[in-house]
Amino acid sequence: MLSTAGFNALFATTNPTGSKLIPQVLLQAMVFGVASFTICMFAAPYVIRFLRGMSIGKQIRVEGPQSHLTKVGTPTMGGLLFSTVTSVLTVAYIIFPGMHLSQLLTVGALTSCSALGAVDDRMTTVRAGSAGMRARFKLAWTVIIAIVIVAALHTPRLLAHPDNVWVPSFGSRSFGIWYWPLAVAAIVGTAHAVNLTDGLDGLAAGSSAIAFTSFGVIALLTRNYLYTGEFCFCMVGALLAFLWYNIYPARVFMGDAGSLAIGASLATVALLLNQLLVLPIIGFVYVIVTVSVMLQVGYFKLTGGRRLLRMSPLHNHLQLAGWHENQVTQRFWIVSMLCGVAGVALAFS
Repeated sequence: MLSTAGFNALFATTNPTGSKLIPQVLLQAMVFGVASFTICMFAAPYVIRFLRGMSIGKQIRVEGPQSHLTKVGTPTMGGLLFSTVTSVLTVAYIIFPGMHLSQLLTVGALTSCSALGAVDDRMTTVRAGSAGMRARFKLAWTVIIAIVIVAALHTPRLLAHPDNVWVPSFGSRSFGIWYWPLAVAAIVGTAHAVNLTDGLDGLAAGSSAIAFTSFGVIALLTRNYLYTGEFCFCMVGALLAFLWYNIYPARVFMGDAGSLAIGASLATVALLLNQLLVLPIIGFVYVIVTVSVMLQVGYFKLTGGRRLLRMSPLHNHLQLAGWHENQVTQRFWIVSMLCGVAGVALAFS
């Protein structure tokens, strides 16, 4: 592993005229991404073998699409892989060498929600037919984690204006006391929205890699949040490596250990960048999946048992409508890319 001095030497790349060929921070972000990708790629087979040996296999809903029944027993809890690698690299090369304490929040969101999700994943595999952790209990814990993160954002000298939010076309505006409930809701909502999106091979991992790329670009272009950008690209590399084993037919699933961690850390990144309003644009796939579940439940209750969709979330409905799993996943990726571009544009409008 490179030392901090080694990084500085590596990034001092100049042409014969003495000017920088590539901005140092961009090079460093690229190196973090490649490093996390490489480590996860080589570690993944061993992690999959370990999870299989521990009998940590995916349980499938009987009422779900019949094509999903072949996924029963596929190792889950694979999210521990990319969350661990990203956390270690961030602590080793971003936080401690330069004391960039703001990244403690991203790592804290990542590790705490990954641990919470891992407990839930383990509970679903210990006993056959177990539904895992109670939904209210899991929600309560994510709310607690979110409150701690938002409170930490207000630590003196961490952010100059922690209650500010960038409003496209109007600039930075203070949300005052309303910032707290909105920020907590963003972390909790995104965490559970990614959890709902994680229903098809590669869907959540691919969409999340695109979302982190978008926020990474925003962070690097903003220049006041360069280390947040490095964290984002570290996460992108790890997610792409995980996606290598998670695309159809998946050899491993991320489980709640991955989906909750992705959502919480992505929302934390948005808060650090003061881009709370851009979060639902970049994470539009999560939004439409979550809204589809809310509409299905609401319509079912209002009509006394009738269904708006063949099955929720939306990706299951599209499968039952005749789309192949790969078609759903890849088209959602395309939507994610378009929304990512739109989000970056809005962040500088």
